[in-house]
Amino acid sequence: MTSQLPELNPTVLNMHQDALINFQKEVMGIADLLPLTFGEPGFATPTVVKEATIQAIQNDRSHYGSSQGELPLRRAILSFLKDRYGITGRSIDEVVVTTGVSEAINVVLKTLLAAGDGLLIPDPAFGSYFAAIDLANAVALPIDTSRANYKLTPALVDEAMAQAKRPVKAILFNYPNNPTGVTYTEAELAALAATFKRHQLWVISDEIYAELTYGQDHHSLALDLPEQTLVVNGLSKSHAMTGYRVGFILGPKAIMQKVQEVHVSLTYGVPTFIQDGAAVAFAMPKEDLAYMKEAYEARRQLAVDTLTDLGFDIVYPKGAFYLFAKIPADFGTDGWAFAADLAQQGRVAIMPGAGFSLFDGAKAYVRLSYAADMAQLQEGLQRIRAYVEKKRANR
Repeated sequence: MTSQLPELNPTVLNMHQDALINFQKEVMGIADLLPLTFGEPGFATPTVVKEATIQAIQNDRSHYGSSQGELPLRRAILSFLKDRYGITGRSIDEVVVTTGVSEAINVVLKTLLAAGDGLLIPDPAFGSYFAAIDLANAVALPIDTSRANYKLTPALVDEAMAQAKRPVKAILFNYPNNPTGVTYTEAELAALAATFKRHQLWVISDEIYAELTYGQDHHSLALDLPEQTLVVNGLSKSHAMTGYRVGFILGPKAIMQKVQEVHVSLTYGVPTFIQDGAAVAFAMPKEDLAYMKEAYEARRQLAVDTLTDLGFDIVYPKGAFYLFAKIPADFGTDGWAFAADLAQQGRVAIMPGAGFSLFDGAKAYVRLSYAADMAQLQEGLQRIRAYVEKKRANR
């Protein structure tokens, strides 16, 4: 006699799939495949951070600590925000340390949104956002930024609010943007902040790539709209610490207690020895990390020059370490098929643009990560060139 178990949670069964993970599974068995897919910095974690983490383990920092974040770490975060972005006057009660920015996003969404609430999201966007919105039982309301050169504008926000058929409570705004690399000037952010204030929107500002801007300084929305903005940031990209899983949320004191309660229910807290290493990382002078940014700029230019020469239409990146590019016209409009064949025939993996968007226009795009070390990037770009030129020669 057999019995049938109850069905799983419909929200989980129907949530958006992570296209990045799914595409990786699709191509992972290919021999000698060179990946330019993930945003994995091509650097080792700084030595001072590793030494501090090792010392913390040797000092038996392996027990429960503060779930909100150890006081030295939260103080280091506030000092970092003041030094880098001029954010002052904030208290340690306004900071919650999370297990990476992924947890931070989920915590904030679960704190702010009720079932059925609308969440504006400039599109294209990091693919995992869409699953997080599903898990919060909210509804993604995408804004097609391709209509404005992939930048969010006050007019686009006004239009989205006018067309919304449900209550809209917040906007999830990521800059520099993954996948496009687009970022914003201080004047552009001031105009957006005024628009968000007029519509009384909570702003979830994902600034994980804030340290990686090229030709301009990053300006945080926490300066323009502190009473409505929850900033999420972390160490993964800026300090090559993806495996440490350290993020944080900075938000108005009035709601951070509830943010903390949600965080405790999900992960309790970051391991204490990692928090000790993170405190050292946040205290590092900007100059000690400049070598990474300088290397990314050189890699960016190489990638832009190569793909432009091959006929890709590039969204020119001013931050992060990605290229969002429309495939050459003579290769059609199916970026997924292009990326899959490139992996099979060219032995280099890049991401289909469809994984970052709810709009059909992105299907003709691909995303390349230039975070890899220069030798790997050069080899990958050479393989892309060889693949494109061979395909053209054989027609």
